[in-house]
Amino acid sequence: MPELPEVETTRRGLEPFLNGQRIAAVRIHDPRLRWPVSPQVATAPCGQLIHGVSRRAKYLLIHLERGTIIIHLGMSGSLRLASGNESPRTHDHVEFLLDNGHVLRLHDPRRFGSVHFTEDDPLHHRLLSSLGVEPLSDAFTAPLLKSKAGSRKVAVKNLIMDAKIVVGVGNIYASESLFLAGIHPSRPAGRIALQRYEGLVAAIRKVLAKAITQGGTTLRDFVNGVGEPGYFAQSLQVYGRAQQPCTICGSPISSRVIAQRNTFFCAKCQR
Repeated sequence: MPELPEVETTRRGLEPFLNGQRIAAVRIHDPRLRWPVSPQVATAPCGQLIHGVSRRAKYLLIHLERGTIIIHLGMSGSLRLASGNESPRTHDHVEFLLDNGHVLRLHDPRRFGSVHFTEDDPLHHRLLSSLGVEPLSDAFTAPLLKSKAGSRKVAVKNLIMDAKIVVGVGNIYASESLFLAGIHPSRPAGRIALQRYEGLVAAIRKVLAKAITQGGTTLRDFVNGVGEPGYFAQSLQVYGRAQQPCTICGSPISSRVIAQRNTFFCAKCQR
């Protein structure tokens, strides 16, 4: 699934090509996504100028003169710019034709993505209004995590993957961040000292920033807005490396299912 680094990489790749362009038309080839694509998506953006592209959690926001297009890439989706002369591929479900002749296409083989349009503040949209803080923002702090943990016995990995607390720390990046911070993923969140949360916040920021720099993690078929894959998978320290030697101590990397997600860690380095 495209996570925060993949979505941010897509945003950075697309924004220079979309800013200042006008949407000439919208074509919906198959409205059957996670939520049916509203007919409003096909009409409201037409003729409008694109003022910018931002991100909230794993949602891309295309800001228009009057309203915002909200896109989620789902499990296998990607956004790609193509020439208007290039025929749509199978699973290109929605496309936005620009007045410069290019087209922005949502490609989603598994159809878990979604496309919405709102004329209101997009941050008040039902999909965005209850989301937690951005992990790369100043609002994401150790005291915040400590307060959310309280005396809870929930595993710390579950805590940092809770999108109502902090957004965008998906399964891969949670495992990598906990390894960097030296914290065992199943450790009860309420039994972690503030100082260790300081280290975890720093680790999450570092892991996500590095993943964005390297274009995200390609595990299956993720590509960014200009068709390029991500390379962070080559830097993974624990994720997907079960029984391989730890890069720090040499012990075999362990794996365990925590909250129905496969989790990777070093039992010696993480406590």
